[in-house]
Amino acid sequence: MNGNANDTNTRNLVDTDLIGDNHVATSIETPMRGDAFDLSDEQKISIIESKFRDIMNTLGLDLRDDSLNGTPHRVAKMYVQEIFGGLNSQASPKISVFDNKFRYSEMLVEKNINLNSTCEHHFLPIVGKAHVAYVSSGQVIGLSKINRIVDYYARRPQVQERLTVQIASELKRILKTEDVAVVIDAKHMCVSVRGIEDESSTTITAEYGGVFKQLARREEFLKYLALGK
Repeated sequence: MNGNANDTNTRNLVDTDLIGDNHVATSIETPMRGDAFDLSDEQKISIIESKFRDIMNTLGLDLRDDSLNGTPHRVAKMYVQEIFGGLNSQASPKISVFDNKFRYSEMLVEKNINLNSTCEHHFLPIVGKAHVAYVSSGQVIGLSKINRIVDYYARRPQVQERLTVQIASELKRILKTEDVAVVIDAKHMCVSVRGIEDESSTTITAEYGGVFKQLARREEFLKYLALGK
């Protein structure tokens, strides 16, 4: 019986390693427990600080050193209030929509949006650019709000494919249109600093809805992305 349990545990570890090493997404929604927000930010920071102090001690670092002593608290605060702030739905950007009074009927493209996220498999940075387009169905949003949507969904442990879909889905919901396109071109530190250690490769993902499923519209969007390069 113990042998069977050990075999199962070994297979589970192999499966999870394969998922992580191959950067496979298992869901469109960010996996969250129902009690994710039972603790306050201050409580989460305190717990993470203690756990990270244990990690540093296990690595053999001397936390009596002035340079290291405050690191557990800095990391905990960074996790909760900064790079994983997008986990909290209360932090989602407040987006106002406006009537398309100019009756602008062509696509609007915002490209080269800075993107900083974190790989959920190794908790290493994902750094790149997001490119977004939509065709108004009668409503528009401020340009900076597109950046805020990208930033909000990036600030959580992510898989790039999921991030691309989440940004597109949110824009479709806000703008009440399927005519949305999102392309992300990003560098994964878990590829460049560990594993294969490939410094040059980037990953491109795309999500096309509505008119952007038409080849001509999609090619027009991609042509705009090439401008100025």
